[in-house]
Amino acid sequence: MNWTLVTWACRLLIGGVLLASALGKSLEMPGFVDVLVTYRLFPEWSLWPLALGITGIEWVLAAWILVGWQLPTGALIAMGLNGLYTIGLIVTLLRGLDLPNCGCYGVFFPQPLRWYSPLEDLALVGICSVLRVGAKRSGQPLDKNFQ
Repeated sequence: MNWTLVTWACRLLIGGVLLASALGKSLEMPGFVDVLVTYRLFPEWSLWPLALGITGIEWVLAAWILVGWQLPTGALIAMGLNGLYTIGLIVTLLRGLDLPNCGCYGVFFPQPLRWYSPLEDLALVGICSVLRVGAKRSGQPLDKNFQ
């Protein structure tokens, strides 16, 4: 298997998803805070710090993964982030809440929360796992493979 190619593909996919997610939330932060309200998981005073924190983490992780610095660590953190998203979506579904927008990309690309929404985040966890393995197998920064 060509781990360099697989790792590059995973890196671009995960980095691109994180970038799109961070951008969508950043362009309309009050709208993203309104989406967080619909989850009814956090106290009202925490919603703005949570929204800013989530968005900031996504920006940093997107850049981290796309640049390729310490890629196994970046992939592990992205795996954890998507795992937390999965848990939040499952808890919300089990509570029977009907969310017209899960907030994954802010308010510009609204996706309703459906039974398969956590599966999408689980797929991202799997892709992050492949990225982590591929980065470890290459043993060097990915950018050096293409110079």
